[in-house]
Amino acid sequence: MIRIGMWHSRFGHFAGLVLLGFSSAHAKVVEYDLQVAEARWSPESGMKASRALTLNGGIPGPTLRFREGDTARIRVKNLLKREETSIHWHGLLVPNSQDGVPDVTTPPIQAGETRVFEFPLMQAGTYWYHSHTDLQEQSGVYGSIVIEPKNGERVKTARDHVIVLSDWTRENPHEVMRSLMRGSDWYAFKKGAMQSVLGAAKAGSLADFWDGERSRMPAMDVSDVAYDAFLANGKRSIDLGGKPGERIRLRFINAGAATYFYLQSATGPMTLVASDGKDVKPFQIKRLLISMAETYDVVVRVPPSGRWEIRATSQDGTGHASMWIGSGMSHPAPEVPKPELYNMDAHLMAAMDEEEATVNEERPLSPYRRMRAVESTAFDASLPSRTIELRLSGDMTRYVWSFNGKTMAEDGVIKIKRGEVLRLELINDSMMHHPLHLHGHFFRVVEGQGNDAPLKHTVDVPPMGKRTIEFEANEQGDWLFHCHLLYHMHSGMARVFSYEEQGADHRPNLGEHARDPFFFMADGSVQNHMSMGMLTLMNAHNDFYGSWDVGIHHHDEDGHDHEFDYEADVAWRRVINPDLATLLGWRFTNREDEEDRAFGGIEYRLPYLVHSTLQIDSEGDVRVGLEKSLQLTDRISWFAGVQYDSGSLWEWTTGAEYLLSKRFSLVTQYHSEHGFGAGLGFRF
Repeated sequence: MIRIGMWHSRFGHFAGLVLLGFSSAHAKVVEYDLQVAEARWSPESGMKASRALTLNGGIPGPTLRFREGDTARIRVKNLLKREETSIHWHGLLVPNSQDGVPDVTTPPIQAGETRVFEFPLMQAGTYWYHSHTDLQEQSGVYGSIVIEPKNGERVKTARDHVIVLSDWTRENPHEVMRSLMRGSDWYAFKKGAMQSVLGAAKAGSLADFWDGERSRMPAMDVSDVAYDAFLANGKRSIDLGGKPGERIRLRFINAGAATYFYLQSATGPMTLVASDGKDVKPFQIKRLLISMAETYDVVVRVPPSGRWEIRATSQDGTGHASMWIGSGMSHPAPEVPKPELYNMDAHLMAAMDEEEATVNEERPLSPYRRMRAVESTAFDASLPSRTIELRLSGDMTRYVWSFNGKTMAEDGVIKIKRGEVLRLELINDSMMHHPLHLHGHFFRVVEGQGNDAPLKHTVDVPPMGKRTIEFEANEQGDWLFHCHLLYHMHSGMARVFSYEEQGADHRPNLGEHARDPFFFMADGSVQNHMSMGMLTLMNAHNDFYGSWDVGIHHHDEDGHDHEFDYEADVAWRRVINPDLATLLGWRFTNREDEEDRAFGGIEYRLPYLVHSTLQIDSEGDVRVGLEKSLQLTDRISWFAGVQYDSGSLWEWTTGAEYLLSKRFSLVTQYHSEHGFGAGLGFRF
């Protein structure tokens, strides 16, 4: 529902309108109602519906349209039965209390509650809104915002369309997060990106495969999650129409939780005219990389005849969403080459030669070096300035992401002073892209443009690359800065910029973004001769686990008289870094000449991804072990382990698994104590 009425005189946080020279007697209050609710939803009739969160009954939510100088009044009602929710106005310069980040700036909206947001619109352009609660953004709580400039668009077009890009999974987002934290290969298998010895051989990249093993680098991909669909305005394909010769403005918003998109038009190069709501000097671009949370306005012209595709292809090459203009014979957009997963050179190109990587027409980086602001964005030279280095780091195996090696829970606050210019040196030490978003401010992306550096609210930092941004601390309160890959943010890659003017005793409420939740996991096998496995309760740096190794020994030919021997550990593993962890626990056993005991030790990841263990127990025995697994094909993996205990001497095992599904596999194994057998492997 939309209501537009005359704005009544207000003071306080509406004073910004006066500074912009608008008369309060003529400014409009534009009102919207948004309702967050649960539903069974599917992007198309042929796809099985799953639980979703909708805005006003749909995904995405409605486009909120305003004019620069209006006042927005938006009522958000939470119709969820048990969940709280929130709405963040992404890219809008709003009073701190209206920013919508639960607890950090704004109380969460409880089930059944309605929250009224009201703020002046001091800017124009393409923006969006989304939930900042838990993982609700992945489930559908997002929509678009268009603010028309008070003097009209700088670049005139006949038509204007908003395109909200997103990724869709039928899985519960919490299960996605749990799967990522357990280091599951299922998503790589599901989308055909599983790395294996056979796959490397077929690709002619065996040397690269073994180089990765030797350097202790787990198999990588350009995207973490296997999605069921990629959507444009909630559908796989949409028709936009358009008459021959018309110029159309397409306002692209990447509302994906974990997907970068390449944009390309079958009509030829697009004209890029704005980014993150800010106009830039127009230039043509053949293929455009758009990261999560960025917006780009591009202009295309409808050809004299035919129906032409503008395609948004996922960066990992597993799917796309289509937008069509014109009518008649269909002309598809060109295919984007898939990434070379075994060859690191393409991913490292960003660090080696940023300029070449930017203009690469096949798989380009973000076009920041080509972007120029339409007027100077330089700061007052008299303002004090300082530089902050933030290194982007992570552990892909445990899925822990951080700044300078620490998560939000470990080091969540960066103090800043009003009136200073902050220059952030963003150095990516990982092999993943990171789209970093700053709330409440625009920053300059410094790529050699001098005074014409473009203003943005979100910047992509490519693998092993570097970006430099700078912003003026001209606000007050606490403002979130985070990676907008949803699962990176929720695993720790976030900070709060906190203004010192709030007082020396002020401590920001970091809310849910500083939580370090525990996840439960179970892995093991049940075979005809033995069972091995582990139950784990894990968070970023801790595993509390119970493991078992049970053997079945037959004493007669008929197999009726048998006994079990077992060894079971209850322990705490503290992870220091991706390669090193400490152990402390208690061992229970009924094995001959052994007894229950305490133990402690370390685990270390060796080259070729060999996992080593050194333990000393309370009986004075020393145990040393080595374990290794290797993916042979997409479905078949080999594993082996050897252990020497000064009390029980040598023990070894080897076997293979055949992947059936995310939960189950077939296992065959030989164990030096239990013999040969086969059975079912499980993962929960």
